[in-house]
Amino acid sequence: MSSTGVPLFDLQIQHRTLQESIQAAVARVLASGQVILGPEVACLEEEIARFCGVGHAVGCASGTDALSLALQALGVGPDDEVILPAFTFFATAGAVCRLGARPIFADIDATTYNLDPLQVENKITEKTKAILIVHLFGQCADMEPLWHVAERHNVPIVEDAAQAFGAEYQGNRTGTLGAIGCFSFYPTKILGACGDAGMVVTNDPEWAARLACLRVHGMEKRYHHKYIGWNARLDAVQAALLRAKLPHVDRWIEERQAVAQRYNVLLDEYHLADFLERPVVRPQRRHVFNQYVVRVAPAQREALIRHLKAERIGTEVYYPIPLHLQECLAYLGYREGDFPASEEACESVLALPMYPELTLDQQARVIQSCSTFLRQRVRKAA
Repeated sequence: MSSTGVPLFDLQIQHRTLQESIQAAVARVLASGQVILGPEVACLEEEIARFCGVGHAVGCASGTDALSLALQALGVGPDDEVILPAFTFFATAGAVCRLGARPIFADIDATTYNLDPLQVENKITEKTKAILIVHLFGQCADMEPLWHVAERHNVPIVEDAAQAFGAEYQGNRTGTLGAIGCFSFYPTKILGACGDAGMVVTNDPEWAARLACLRVHGMEKRYHHKYIGWNARLDAVQAALLRAKLPHVDRWIEERQAVAQRYNVLLDEYHLADFLERPVVRPQRRHVFNQYVVRVAPAQREALIRHLKAERIGTEVYYPIPLHLQECLAYLGYREGDFPASEEACESVLALPMYPELTLDQQARVIQSCSTFLRQRVRKAA
């Protein structure tokens, strides 16, 4: 077995492959002198809208800003409520709280980690302003029942698709599955910038205009402020870099899917399917595998992480603490046991290395190391 480590994610390969186009993109921006918003951002917005199949896209500074812009464009504010999953990255809840609204948590489907539609309807009240769903780890939430709930109660759906750019549900891409879709282009995402960047997409021209206004301090024309916005602008260098990468996204997704399938085969070959529970892909989904997340018995997970770290194999736990148990959200009054599927996920999930260029030899090293760990544990228990 090679002594070479396997990182959780490796951007250097991608950047080396695209070095010429990336350098040309940066040079083009520097030569233009337009480094904030401008034509590069406008072109990227058009290209992202076309890729997603929506009418409008508005670039912004990060995925977190995308969430905040979307919610504020919908008028979310103090005393409003927004329903969202208890198991996701903190930014989803943080965007709600910063607007003075109250996050109302719901539990997840234990097999996909996405919002459980059956948990949503009884959370809706007269204060509910939006349902904020998250397409976690690269697979879309179960949208059809959520659409019915949203329609019955006349509540808009906002998509947090930070980990699911290019994912599909019933043949439709993320960004088209709700009233507004939010993307992050953090470097490790399916489409990643070389820093922070984000995008909000919608088919509603009025919301798009409001989003574009909010990202520049609510300024509709120079020094005329229609709303109280903030600085959430996308800089032109990041837009140019993303434009250089966008044509490769579908190929990268196919390569990620191939990596995931190889992991599945290796788990069977090493008889680890009971030890490392593989991701479940639901029908009518295009899972883009932003992460490859397995489940490990909580009693084994920390020891396995230590073993893989010693073997120089990257792993990550997304996420060790559910949102309803975060210290800063204690004022909401939730308690341990309120969302058992979310809490169980926090105790058992483990992300293995995943990126398009990951080789079969590297994957075999990962799974062999997991197999070695399990054999050692069995011998100690014998």
